[in-house]
Amino acid sequence: MTQKKYNSYKRWVYLLALLALQNSFAHAQESTRPLTIDEAVATAIQQNKTVTLAKMDEKIAAANYKQTDAIFLPQVNLGYTAYSTNNPLNTFGFKLEQQDVKQQDFAPSVLNHPGGTPDFMAQLMVQQPLVNLDMLYMRKSALRQTAVQHYKTLRTAEYITWQVKQAYLQLQLAYDAEKVLLGTLKTAQATYKFINDRYQQGLLQKYDLLNAQVQVKTIETNIALTDSNIKNASDYLSLLMNTAQGVVYLTTALSSTGQQAVTDSLPAARADFMAMEAGLQSYDLMIKGNKMSYLPKLNAFANYQLHDKSMLGFGGGGYLAGVQLSWDIFKGFQTKNTIGTQTLQRSKLAQQLEEQKDESRTEINKTNRMVADAEYSITQARQAVEQAEEALRILQNRFSQGLVNTTDVLMAQSQLSQQQLAYTQAVFNKNSALIYMQFLTTVNQ
Repeated sequence: MTQKKYNSYKRWVYLLALLALQNSFAHAQESTRPLTIDEAVATAIQQNKTVTLAKMDEKIAAANYKQTDAIFLPQVNLGYTAYSTNNPLNTFGFKLEQQDVKQQDFAPSVLNHPGGTPDFMAQLMVQQPLVNLDMLYMRKSALRQTAVQHYKTLRTAEYITWQVKQAYLQLQLAYDAEKVLLGTLKTAQATYKFINDRYQQGLLQKYDLLNAQVQVKTIETNIALTDSNIKNASDYLSLLMNTAQGVVYLTTALSSTGQQAVTDSLPAARADFMAMEAGLQSYDLMIKGNKMSYLPKLNAFANYQLHDKSMLGFGGGGYLAGVQLSWDIFKGFQTKNTIGTQTLQRSKLAQQLEEQKDESRTEINKTNRMVADAEYSITQARQAVEQAEEALRILQNRFSQGLVNTTDVLMAQSQLSQQQLAYTQAVFNKNSALIYMQFLTTVNQ
């Protein structure tokens, strides 16, 4: 073998190895595994990012509520301050606080013209809330906010559950569509083989063969599109479950669910309604708390100080303790305007709650009709499939006897495929409507 041929051979070997590596990598990227709908829902509830964020908001609300413990607990502050002054009044005060006043300190020249005098003060301050009715109601309002976030988390989980079930049904529909198309392709290929044999024998025209080829190519294209739909649905499920992309999930066969009783009632205890009800209660408590701010507040305080002229000395000490009754008589209508704003916000939330309930009632009525329509479509499509199968069987027998043309058989095959796909779509529509009804009427506390 010449060097030129050897180099050419080596390039082909490298190319084949690269193609084999790419093919194995593609298969690795598109691994398959079975997945049940319950497993998909459980994984999404545990790992979905939207649910995780909702749980974080719930924890934030709980942390905000814990901050209100301050209305019962004391506040303690420890400080150390260094001073130096030649102010006559402050100088004499420093000496008193240091308990270091001497006879010569009363001399007029010393009192009027003191030198620079240092003071090092260590101070412990304690404040104890006693009666603050406004803060008590604000604390209760913060507690209701934790309930708001709790119900929001529940509703978020219910929404993600619905989304996962819907995506799972989409994946099932894609698999059923692929199954129908593969069966149609098998029939179309058999028909093509029969027509090709007759064409080779001179019994059929070329346009018959070409029509059969177009039928096969069209079905193959639709199968490729369905395969992409399966991968897209799998990727969306992975997104909802917050798992690695590139996995193609295998599902159970899509089947029509049994009759489910329709409902016209809207559950008042649905999580999103309960969240808004808790929000209204929080506004009520907030408004009452602001009204309570018109009342006096009672708090206790204590102060203990150590003074010395040297940095590390603690020569003189003393305490100050007492109870303070304070009353904000007028704050420039700030409290009044705050109450007015919160009252309007509460009214807005109440109207939003009523609007959401009205929309949900409309959705329930609509979904009931969707279930009824889907059930009717399933019955009609099932009969249409049976009739299309019988029509195709008759035409194939007549075609084999030369009594009908190729176009009739190909049209019958297309009609059967369309009716089978219509049946799977009708089953999907019913199941989709039922899980949406479940989302609309779920009560989970």
